[in-house]
Amino acid sequence: MKHILLSGAVLASALMVNTAAAADYTLKFGHLANDDNTWNKAALQFEKLVEEKSNGRIDVKVYPNSQLGSEMDIINGIQLGTVDMTISGESLQNWAPKAALLAIPYAIRDGEHMKAVADGPLGDEIEAQITKQSGLIPLTWFERGPRNLTSNKPIETPEALKGTILRVPNVPIFVEVWDELGAKPTPMAFSEVFTSLQQGTIHAQENPLSLINSASFFEVQKFVNKTEHVRSWIYVVIGKRQLEKMPEDLQQIVRESANEMQAYERKMFQEDETKLVELLQSKGMTFVDVDKDAFRDAALPAVQGSLNDEQLELFGKIQKL
Repeated sequence: MKHILLSGAVLASALMVNTAAAADYTLKFGHLANDDNTWNKAALQFEKLVEEKSNGRIDVKVYPNSQLGSEMDIINGIQLGTVDMTISGESLQNWAPKAALLAIPYAIRDGEHMKAVADGPLGDEIEAQITKQSGLIPLTWFERGPRNLTSNKPIETPEALKGTILRVPNVPIFVEVWDELGAKPTPMAFSEVFTSLQQGTIHAQENPLSLINSASFFEVQKFVNKTEHVRSWIYVVIGKRQLEKMPEDLQQIVRESANEMQAYERKMFQEDETKLVELLQSKGMTFVDVDKDAFRDAALPAVQGSLNDEQLELFGKIQKL
């Protein structure tokens, strides 16, 4: 009896090995977000969908937390064939200049406008250039939380920015736009922002609500001014070679699963944005409605001046939608 049980255990183990080895294709999906981020939860949902729909013919392995390196490392890995998928946005402009439009101030008005751009002919135009020039195929996209301005006084108009020392990321267009708006933009590493706000070296900063909360800026800033000056999206991409080496039926499963993943992530994103407003309010922050048209009109000369001819043409088309 003992011998039979042992044989059964060995047989079960062998079957498990065979099952694990049964996948015809493996997709290594590396990204920068942490385990609790909606992007990672969406990636895990994609893994589940693909493996179920393909009956195990595709094995998806998700690597969050920059386990496979920086964003550029992962993109280079996809191009070399050592990684298969990632989540990337305006970094793709290193290959495809039109990808810069994914995070340009005042390009996108609201969520509906973003959907019209990303899902329409202009989105197709951006995606086509990404694929042609980087070898990556955008499968779907996620909306990112809009960037808002925090401060210790209400800032409802550009005029109220006068004299405000504002931390910005080291991105030339951000410096130019906030300078045009009347602030004193100061590029600074994100890790230094909290202490600089606490000490009064800077007066304000701008980021999505998720970062305002996770960085505890509510401890050193009283107001969230709803400038929503950057509304952007980010793509889930796969290597063109990696996708096209699969038979058509499996390619279709990957694309279908990506579309379902988008809907799954969007629901979580919208719920999180609502919760973040309530959470920041409970921690003492006041949300201020601003004159968005005044901010946009004042910023446009700097935005347009920072774009090359190709980007400027696309920006104009986006504005007309």
